[in-house]
Amino acid sequence: MLCAGLALALCALQLVPAALAGPQPQLLVERSGARRLSKVGGFAWENCGDKSDPVVVQSLSVAPDPISIPGSLRVSAAVKSGKTMSSPLKAALVVEKALGDLWIQLPCIDQLGSCTYNDVCSILDELIPPGTPCPEPLLTYGIPCHCPFKAGSYSLPASDFDVPDVELPSWMTNGNYRVRVVVSNGGEELSCVKLAFSLHSH
Repeated sequence: MLCAGLALALCALQLVPAALAGPQPQLLVERSGARRLSKVGGFAWENCGDKSDPVVVQSLSVAPDPISIPGSLRVSAAVKSGKTMSSPLKAALVVEKALGDLWIQLPCIDQLGSCTYNDVCSILDELIPPGTPCPEPLLTYGIPCHCPFKAGSYSLPASDFDVPDVELPSWMTNGNYRVRVVVSNGGEELSCVKLAFSLHSH
């Protein structure tokens, strides 16, 4: 679930670089006016599910702040799952941008923004073909990268990642963002996490 919940959410957004250290599907379409992401700062997170949610993020740390892109990044995380998670896993994202005192929900464009991913397991299979070893540092720490995810506790000690260039579409401007990620299976909510961060591009 550490891979499914965090890596999927962050990688799908391609905004917070914690999951950008490996191969990934091309979710962004190049277009005129696109800009290069230069910094991500002000990162914060919290669980947003109720006490009945079986999957809870216990800790998540991303450093430095701000993160320079391209550059290096150190991530640590811990997730506790009280239930085996199997296909199909659904992830629903709501992405909002601050506009003065208001928060404006962004649409889903080219698989970026407030999108719903109906089959997280298939996305993970595209990122890491079945039958191939999980990438480091997941392999070293026994963190699975394919469904099903067995119940238990998963921990990623502080690990360093190289962050490549990230291209943003023209409509994703500098500013403060917040994201709500809900992972579910068959209509049952499994986990809810809120992320907040700021983007700076050039």
